[in-house]
Amino acid sequence: MISFDVLVIGELNVDIILDDIKGFPMIGKEILASELNVVLGSSSAIFASNLSSLGKSVAMVGLLGEDSFADLIKKSLQNKKVNTDFVVTTKKYSTGLTIVMNYGMDRANVTFPGAMEHLSTADITDEMLLSSKHLHLSSIFLQKGIKNEAIELFKRAKKLGLKTSMDPQWDPAENWDLELEQLLPHIDIWMPNVMEFKNITGTDTISAGIEKIKNYSNCVVIKDGVHGAHLWEKGKLTSKPAFLNSKVVDCIGAGDSFDAGFISEFVKGSSLDRCVEVGNVMGAINTLEPGGTAAFENIESVRIKAQEKFEFTL
Repeated sequence: MISFDVLVIGELNVDIILDDIKGFPMIGKEILASELNVVLGSSSAIFASNLSSLGKSVAMVGLLGEDSFADLIKKSLQNKKVNTDFVVTTKKYSTGLTIVMNYGMDRANVTFPGAMEHLSTADITDEMLLSSKHLHLSSIFLQKGIKNEAIELFKRAKKLGLKTSMDPQWDPAENWDLELEQLLPHIDIWMPNVMEFKNITGTDTISAGIEKIKNYSNCVVIKDGVHGAHLWEKGKLTSKPAFLNSKVVDCIGAGDSFDAGFISEFVKGSSLDRCVEVGNVMGAINTLEPGGTAAFENIESVRIKAQEKFEFTL
């Protein structure tokens, strides 16, 4: 029985965010930051939280330790009406965390993976998959227990009738080793950013990357920051401009919020052009508040921000 629009599988961690940092860290030296926030982190959780705020029913699959960070994560997800029945806790590992150092439009991250590395496809039952219409996986390079079995996971999801999407996120090891020819045929929407796309495809341009994967890809959405997003589907590459915020607080989670906007439209059958446009405006709304979820209280408030800040009608 289908209970949810989207089942999200991915890493779970908190973000410890430092802002207004005086200089750059150097070995043997100490610098100061004037602002600190401890919030729900991880690409997967930000996506799930904001997708739920856009009115979709969402369930989360993940692994946490038994500690105060785990409590913060589960409470934050539940406050946004994300179902956490499939989130497991363990005493064997600590909950993951990311230290985020913001510098204007860019940032430097240090992540302690903790429990997130130990979620495996064996933890993901057919019953979980059948609970939802759509499967989304994020941050595959951070999830060692999922990465080597991702092809079979997506095959299983497609066989059970689900639509699928994946945001690969950054590879901390910078190996970028995905078996694209075996993986992408089972992913309906592949959602890297432009740097991830070039690295994973081993190319220098978007067009070269598309040429390399076109024979076995379905739909590819490439996030490109202030340049908007690019959509490749059925042999055609198109671009949609970004919605620009002149007073960016930070960009943490902007790509995940794009994903949430895109998938919120995709699961209700909107055109792919509309999906990209909504993705772009959600990425912009994300930058109005600190962290990845603060700008997404509920669908009504998001509608107001889209109209008043970016003259966009949801």
